[in-house]
Amino acid sequence: MALDKPHDDDLLARVRELRAAGRSPKEIARTLGIRPSTVAPLMRTIAREAAADEPESAVIGCWVSPGWSAGLTVAGHDEWPDLDAADNPGGGLVGVVVARRHRPRRVSVCGYLVDVYCLGVKNALGPDVMNDRDLPGFLRRFFSAFKDAEAPIEAPLELARHLVWGAVDYARGLGFPPHPDFQPTSGYLGTWQETSDITFGRDGVPFYVGGPYDNAAAVTRTLTRSVGNGNFHFIAPVGAAVGW
Repeated sequence: MALDKPHDDDLLARVRELRAAGRSPKEIARTLGIRPSTVAPLMRTIAREAAADEPESAVIGCWVSPGWSAGLTVAGHDEWPDLDAADNPGGGLVGVVVARRHRPRRVSVCGYLVDVYCLGVKNALGPDVMNDRDLPGFLRRFFSAFKDAEAPIEAPLELARHLVWGAVDYARGLGFPPHPDFQPTSGYLGTWQETSDITFGRDGVPFYVGGPYDNAAAVTRTLTRSVGNGNFHFIAPVGAAVGW
């Protein structure tokens, strides 16, 4: 009998069990009485989970978008690279990519879109497995959305950890959880039991820049509850309602 909730936890658990038993996607579909097209996204979820469960493979590269430090205060860490923030203001959105060795000539990559002024991790992708030769093209595509599409900056993993995990902690303190896609990618940053050496918010103050898919009213209401009216700045999308 076909199940009518293709993405519920019970179905994912059954697919996981059958896959662990060595069944192919077509065999899983026949066993559960569902379409192969229903099994395919669940298989991708299982693959991402498996990759995330092996986060300690060697880091082969870490990159951040130019201007990541604009408006932020960093305690120490003069070794953390950036371009002149005055020339690369960044706007509070920072891109981070971490690549780890998957197997010979293959890499596994995670990417993070981070609002360092307010919302924390707005999106995440991966782990995506690819050939070594495909990594430069991935980096070009990922960072092409940032200001002037400048080449990303090679950075140490510690900078990525303090940027991403630190922004998650900051946003949670304001009432904003990370994007759901962050969970399967978080292992690529290693475990986090620290306090970031970065002070988030623009010049230490929450600053919300509304995106086209944001609920600006809900965001400003949350900020009002967490830090109080007048203790944050915002730019809402044109025509968006703002709640207090």
